Amino acid sequence: MSKLDDFMRLLCGEFDNREQFEAKRAAGETFPLARHVNTACNDKILGLPDDFAGTFMVEESYYEVDGKKSASPHLFLFTEEKDGVLLTSYDTPEGNDKRTFSYATMVPAEFSSLRESGKFTPALYREHDGVWEGGSDSMFSPVMRFHLFERFSADVLEVSESMEMNGKRVFGFDEPILYKRIGK
Repeated sequence: MSKLDDFMRLLCGEFDNREQFEAKRAAGETFPLARHVNTACNDKILGLPDDFAGTFMVEESYYEVDGKKSASPHLFLFTEEKDGVLLTSYDTPEGNDKRTFSYATMVPAEFSSLRESGKFTPALYREHDGVWEGGSDSMFSPVMRFHLFERFSADVLEVSESMEMNGKRVFGFDEPILYKRIGK
């Protein structure tokens, strides 16, 4: 089994933070109810090279805070590198609606037409005693910085994301969202 296979086995599936959300709500704190649906999608990428060793994945992220719902879908490529597993973000493939993109709605895309995101800095994940961690900082514009740090284990996907505009946080929380597996 490769490092990439081990990593993808942890990452793919359906997860939510209901346990954390309920504890925060009981304490009177505002915190998002969040769900991730992570699905490998190489079967929807046409014309992959015969020796292609990476795994494309659709990440569907759904958030609800104070009754307001939002979705944030992404296409990622994971590749095994000497030092770990590298996450590279891709633009939503042509023919797909960026707002409703999901594995279920994904229109198959030609590998040659896929474009890496020009905004996202790839994130390298390293494994330590069965726990993978990594992240990156990306400048989405000269004044907008996106910070990502994640830690994955068999028990929990711990995700810290924040967006800063001119040095002031406009998205994110003081502590990571703790996702637990709720489905394959």
